[in-house]
Amino acid sequence: MRLRRRRRESNRLMPIKNQKDPGRGVFTRRALLFMAVQVGALGELAHKLYQLQIKDGDRYARMAASNRVSKRYLAPPRGRIVDRYGVALANNKENWRALLMPEETTDVSGTIERFSTIIPLDDRDRARIAREMRHQRRFIPVMLRDFLSWEEMARIELNAPSLPGVLIDVGTRRAYPEGELLAHLIGYVAPPNEGDVARSALLALPGMRVGRAGIEQSQDEKLRGTAGSVEMEVNSVGRVMSELNRVEGVPGTEIGLTIDRGLQQKVLNRIGELTASAVVMDCRNGEVLAMVSTPSFDPSLFDSGVSHAQWIEWTNNERTPLINKAVAGVYPPGSTFKPAVAMAGLQSGLFSPTDRVFCPGHLDVGGTRFHCWSRWGHGSVDLHLALKYSCDVYFYEMARRIGMDRIAETAHQFGLGTALDIELPHTRTGLIPTPAWRQAHHHHWNGGDTIVSGIGQGFVQVTPLQLATYTSRLATGRAVQPHLVRTMNGDLGPQAAPDHWPELGMPDTYLSALRSGMFAVVNEPHGTAPKARLNLPGITMAGKTGSAQVRRVSRALRESGHFNSANLPWEYRPHALFICFAPYDAPRYAVSVVIEHGNTGADAAAPLAREIMTDTLLRDPVNHQTPPPESVATAEQPEAPPPAGDAPPAATSD
Repeated sequence: MRLRRRRRESNRLMPIKNQKDPGRGVFTRRALLFMAVQVGALGELAHKLYQLQIKDGDRYARMAASNRVSKRYLAPPRGRIVDRYGVALANNKENWRALLMPEETTDVSGTIERFSTIIPLDDRDRARIAREMRHQRRFIPVMLRDFLSWEEMARIELNAPSLPGVLIDVGTRRAYPEGELLAHLIGYVAPPNEGDVARSALLALPGMRVGRAGIEQSQDEKLRGTAGSVEMEVNSVGRVMSELNRVEGVPGTEIGLTIDRGLQQKVLNRIGELTASAVVMDCRNGEVLAMVSTPSFDPSLFDSGVSHAQWIEWTNNERTPLINKAVAGVYPPGSTFKPAVAMAGLQSGLFSPTDRVFCPGHLDVGGTRFHCWSRWGHGSVDLHLALKYSCDVYFYEMARRIGMDRIAETAHQFGLGTALDIELPHTRTGLIPTPAWRQAHHHHWNGGDTIVSGIGQGFVQVTPLQLATYTSRLATGRAVQPHLVRTMNGDLGPQAAPDHWPELGMPDTYLSALRSGMFAVVNEPHGTAPKARLNLPGITMAGKTGSAQVRRVSRALRESGHFNSANLPWEYRPHALFICFAPYDAPRYAVSVVIEHGNTGADAAAPLAREIMTDTLLRDPVNHQTPPPESVATAEQPEAPPPAGDAPPAATSD
């Protein structure tokens, strides 16, 4: 027992190295595991650092910069529109506006509400803002208010800390220095609608406008230009701290027109308060030098928004101020159509210039009597006398013999009843009727339709621009096309050259016979337009009168001898028309005038056309590189002298 106890004590006192320690192995494994975890964590951290700083460093640098830098696109300046001498007809003016950058505020609705307490927003503004917020991307600014005053801008700046994402920006607005003078030609711009923005994202930028009429519409894409951009440094609430970089947009193309602004003003002054239209053309190359339609409107109202009351006033006006009557007004041409009928008769071979027709004052066909404007008739007349006296019976008979299809073909050659290639929207083609056209509308064409078409009545309809084109082609024998755009960024177009336009292919002898008859209308005794005679030394003019009925006059009333269309209410009086070209021996200018319900072309339209042609010849715009002196164009001209010989037989209805 004592021996065993000693052995146990001896074993306890033995050195530790000779004893086995079970906890040592556990510690070693834990240390190794911990070290492995540390190495793995450090490796993962190194991998993340590599990915953040090296592999994706550029991307995160850009993201960090985007928190500091805001890039915005800039609407480019819209191209100017100028006249043939460079006088501005449409340009741009500075316009201050409040914009909201949706991506720079976390509470868009709250920002808009706070803004509205500072600058009131009406229902139309709120509806527009809501629409733009729905359809535009967050990086595209939304316009809160346009046309800010200095006082309004000061209030916005004072409250800027409570308006994150709101900034004041300077843009441009469209300005029309000539106002109503060129409204129908230049047109106007208006804010884009959803359809416009869907076709071009550029139109979503604040301040962008879309042409809605005239040259502004037809040349809209050229006038828009290319957008620019600006980089702004902003703070944490989106307030602009500084501008870092700016790339200016490319301005739109500058459009130079054929119009002479000074002549346009003269024509408008001559027309005055009449409801009328007038076109002045260079008959050698088709340049439109003046195009007036009255009454007119102020185009600048459309940029800021037309009030409901103003719109109602325009649309209810029976004189239609919003319509460009020169290209969209259609009228029966009356006797101005007779030279076209004459050319159709001559080219048919069924008539010659010397063939004569007897006019007793009427033509009876199939139990229907077709009256000449003169109850007493004109006796035996050839082509020259028929044009000079504007004898209806002569052209009734010519139309009856040659048929409507020949007349329509020739009228189309002259530019009547066709689409003219002019840079204006909403133009109308008019109508030269034919039996096929009538049958296509499920109606019968009869001989009477052909007869009345021979004097420009019935279904025949043309525009004042077509009449000017027709006159130019008569004067030159070339198929000139009217045009308004002369230059693009100062570069002259090829259409300005007279030899650019092809020949009509009509015999010169026939054209000369028509010009001679039109000369007689103005300058020979008993012509229908003695009041159109020029009072300029060495210069004569050829022309043709026309009166177009707007309602039928009964046979009994005509034969009573007491009918006078001047006594009718304004809306029932005939339209008054006149076409002319001058100088007669070397045609340079063509003029057409249409006075709505002016009664007679001889008494109303012919004197007006004479004044317009006189102003044009004195100003002579096609032979000037700079605007002629205004004193020349404003010189008052004396009345034309009375015609030589006896007075014309009875008062003319033309």
